[in-house]
Amino acid sequence: MNKNVETFIGCDSEYEEATIALFGAPFDSTTSFRPGARFGSSAIRHESFGIETYSPYQDKDLTDKKVFDCGDLELCFGSSEAALKDIEDLERRILNDGKLPILIGGEHLVTYGAVKAVFGKHPDLQIIHFDAHADLRDDYLGAKLSHACVMRRCYDLVGDNKLHQFCIRSGDREEFRFADEHTDMHKFSFDGLKEVCDELAKNNTPVYFTIDLDCLDPSVFCGTGTPEAGGVTFPELLSAILMVSRTNIVGADINELAPMLDSSGASTAVACKVLRELILSINR
Repeated sequence: MNKNVETFIGCDSEYEEATIALFGAPFDSTTSFRPGARFGSSAIRHESFGIETYSPYQDKDLTDKKVFDCGDLELCFGSSEAALKDIEDLERRILNDGKLPILIGGEHLVTYGAVKAVFGKHPDLQIIHFDAHADLRDDYLGAKLSHACVMRRCYDLVGDNKLHQFCIRSGDREEFRFADEHTDMHKFSFDGLKEVCDELAKNNTPVYFTIDLDCLDPSVFCGTGTPEAGGVTFPELLSAILMVSRTNIVGADINELAPMLDSSGASTAVACKVLRELILSINR
């Protein structure tokens, strides 16, 4: 693979030497409210040059990591199945090459393609999910492949009590009832995350880590398709990322930035910083 022409800041290693590989999935064809997340990955790359490679939070620098940026996949906007297959194929190739894949969405449905590939390699996989929305509908307006159903489809793979959900504050009644019986849902905050991470780390359980950026309060991150009041702050999210980094992360993503919905550019800057801290927190 060749590097993308414009990479995320500090992520310009060659593929052969890299331990982490980024790639973008610019897809938002099932967005249920305000579209635009397909432009998230390219905006994050471009605006990343407004932040530093160095993190004073972690005293680490992206230039000390070996990270390759594959660029964006060219996805079929008219077919969720085709788009998810392309995401799954690239995720599997990166895994098979011994590297850790980090996906930049795109709407949250893109996570399903990545999780399918990781689950194929790690059948004992568990998922840590940060989000404002439960995403546990069995279908949305008749479609089973929707960003409103992505965690239900991931649950279909991993099974009961292997999906750990945090910050959830929106969904229909049936989603919350389903969660009560089948997932480990923690509403409104990161309460309980330490205990979950301690248990997963103790057993070295493979973890897929997915961050829907709308877990953040809209006062922090308004550039998203379905903003939901009552979210967490950036420092709270950073502390949670560092907690999850103690587990055996085998795949990760961030998603749901719609950059044009925040003309100030602040939401994109927040997304860049979240991605930097996520990359630096992962020990490979």
